[in-house]
Amino acid sequence: MRAMQISSDHPLLLRIVDDLAERGWSQQNIFLPLGLTQELAAECRKRAAEGELAPAAVGRGPTSEIREGIRGDKIQWIEPGQALACDSYLQLMDSLREAMNRGLYLGLEDFESHFAMYPPGAFYLKHVDRFRDDDRRMVSAVVYLNDGWLPAHGGQLRMYLKDGVEHDVVPTGGCLVVFLSGEVPHEVLPATRDRLSLTGWFRRRGNEPF
Repeated sequence: MRAMQISSDHPLLLRIVDDLAERGWSQQNIFLPLGLTQELAAECRKRAAEGELAPAAVGRGPTSEIREGIRGDKIQWIEPGQALACDSYLQLMDSLREAMNRGLYLGLEDFESHFAMYPPGAFYLKHVDRFRDDDRRMVSAVVYLNDGWLPAHGGQLRMYLKDGVEHDVVPTGGCLVVFLSGEVPHEVLPATRDRLSLTGWFRRRGNEPF
């Protein structure tokens, strides 16, 4: 697969920017092309089979710890140059970063992302994505990599929106969900099969001194 290029003024990206401005979140059921979704899913499964995905921790720095009663996914961070499919995904997200900076003036400087695999029965309790002592994460982005996913399989992302509204996202392959990291509490419900995704955060420069 060749690396993908998309302009930061693509209508799909502008729709996401408009959604964020109006309500703080966006769901695009058809975001990744099928071929790229399949390539990323295969890469995730390959890394899992090779033992490269590790149990995710709660918290950050020296206080982080693995607590399966809070979250049960296994993850591995991705870096440029590791795999062509990952590079294509990172290019798409960089175009989205540029679109958000131009439309929302967020000052987003970079994007970090990891593969996440939830085995059957695993979950992640209600939380927000911004750490109390680190305000760099501004926008969260989750892309799902699951083929043939049905609502009966579970694994929904449940977002807790304003006015007590709950919105569930079925993790179907190619779907993208984007939301403001510090403003949308959410949880991952248990599933009956492996649940694959790429989870990431667009970050601005932090407030800590140089």
